[in-house]
Amino acid sequence: MPTPTVVQRHLPIGAEILDGRGVHFRVWAPRRTDVEVVFEEGRSLTLEPETEGYFSGFDELATSGTLYRLRLDQSRQLLPDPASRFQPSGPHGPSQVVDARAFKWTDDRWGGVQLQGQVIYEMHIGTFTRDESWGSASKHLAELAELGITLLEVMPVAGFPGSFGWGYDGVNLFAPTQLYGSPDDFRAFVNHAHSLELGVILDVVYNHLGPEGNYFEEYSHHYFTDRYTNEWGKAINFDGPGSGPVRELFISNARYWIAEFHLDGLRLDATQQIFDASPRNIIADIATEARKAAGTRRIVLIGENEAQDASLARPQEEGGCGLDGLWNDDFHHATRVALTGRNEAYYSDYLGTVQELISSTKWGYLYQGQRYTWQNKKRGKAAFDLKPASFITYIQNHDQISNSATGERIHKLASPARLRALTALMMLGPGTPMLFQGQEFGASAPFVYFADVDPTLAPLVQTGRAEFLSQFQSIAQSKVPIPIVGDRATFESCKLDHSERAENTNIVALYRDLLHLRRTDPVFKAQRADWMHGAVLGTYAFALRFFGGSRGDRLLIVNLSRNRHLSPVPEPLLAPPHDNRWITIWFSEMPQYGGHGLETIDECGDWFLTGESAVVLASEAQK
Repeated sequence: MPTPTVVQRHLPIGAEILDGRGVHFRVWAPRRTDVEVVFEEGRSLTLEPETEGYFSGFDELATSGTLYRLRLDQSRQLLPDPASRFQPSGPHGPSQVVDARAFKWTDDRWGGVQLQGQVIYEMHIGTFTRDESWGSASKHLAELAELGITLLEVMPVAGFPGSFGWGYDGVNLFAPTQLYGSPDDFRAFVNHAHSLELGVILDVVYNHLGPEGNYFEEYSHHYFTDRYTNEWGKAINFDGPGSGPVRELFISNARYWIAEFHLDGLRLDATQQIFDASPRNIIADIATEARKAAGTRRIVLIGENEAQDASLARPQEEGGCGLDGLWNDDFHHATRVALTGRNEAYYSDYLGTVQELISSTKWGYLYQGQRYTWQNKKRGKAAFDLKPASFITYIQNHDQISNSATGERIHKLASPARLRALTALMMLGPGTPMLFQGQEFGASAPFVYFADVDPTLAPLVQTGRAEFLSQFQSIAQSKVPIPIVGDRATFESCKLDHSERAENTNIVALYRDLLHLRRTDPVFKAQRADWMHGAVLGTYAFALRFFGGSRGDRLLIVNLSRNRHLSPVPEPLLAPPHDNRWITIWFSEMPQYGGHGLETIDECGDWFLTGESAVVLASEAQK
């Protein structure tokens, strides 16, 4: 049957069900002269050539659930669709037609999210629960919402080879991995999150594609380019000959996740490896089209950028790319050095000083153009104009936990009291805090790199991981065996045990109370860095004063060392407002958090700072 004259498609590529009329197939394959859809039941459909290397055709018998592959130039090899919506048997198997309209959404009143006011929770579906499924993960969302989490950031789910992995080597950009369930299971997860007033954003990898199961070059050599050097394989061609349809693929992918899965935004992985010298950067196009796909819903777009290019988060009319936020590694690095005392490898240019903690809390990036000795070049760009909420702050994330010999979480490496104090700094600062799964209850499970790769690649991946970690002198000298990347036991060891939530009630209480204070206190929830000023009180102590005007003032004092008496106190930021006094409203050493008591301020004017603690004071009118 001939292709209908007018085809109303939602996206330009892939298999789409038309209104009661079968399925329309469209693929970009400029390398080929003949493209055929081969259905699993044995019949086939020859696609008609269009301009610019596209092929398309309509089949009235195909429907939701139909399995198919593509034959190129009458080859015996049958390949998956580059824009497949689902790969039920993995990247090497047949593609499946999916009817996105069949899912019954109940989130009509959900208006989306904006970055201001969010608390992000990074999660990996494969290790978030023992069952490694969307349904199992969904059962724990109410606990996160009750704690005060507002936005889930799901690590990549685009189809990848093997039975487990981080997801950053995806090859099926439009197909949620079958390992966690069906596309509708993913939709149900998002729908349930919205019912709990939790937003969901997805980590997407637009800087490279995985090596195994990557059939893109069978369709076109224009997908990749050798004009740039990419850390993880071939660079994607966003600006060279034939790049138009490549750009269209990735822009369509962003639209797809937002429109068909009701996602509340995207986190763009390692944008420094997205190379584009076009007049308009591909990231800007992705941002624009993703927001269009959301319609009236608000979405959040976050970037990771190792080089700390602040322009990514500037409005497009000001020459930026229009993202809402950026991960802030500087805050993490300074905090980690302060917690562990180690500043090796890429922590070398951080001392963990109280001034670094003050500056990263107030200004976001510490490096905004200064020389970075570890890389022997300048790092970062000026970011003073960015909103405080634009900086995503964290004490740990998937990368930083795994960049150790055995993937130990920070609470295994630092003093509990000091960790409580700096957790308060992150949670009450003007940035947007992010937790990594299990952090809120002190999970014992490590998080290391794991990937079920092809046996021929496994030794190379293991060697590469060892070489990367050798930059840390402590790891190189310790001779501690690095977990085997491709061993399923390595993956299993990283799964959370949610029963620990009931065991570690002191840690849960710490996060619950800090999140409540952040959410309800009129000064902290404003996220106004211009209200905040800092003072160094000694080598290991500092104060942050928040001038809240009619809302009152707040004072956060952090002491990372032993008990200290301050007398005299020649620091104006410690002085209460006129006719006011300071009262304690939160203290990190309360027994319910596992601490050992207080007080921190003397009414006579001498200050006593409890060792390794943080205290929050509020101004109160004298009676």
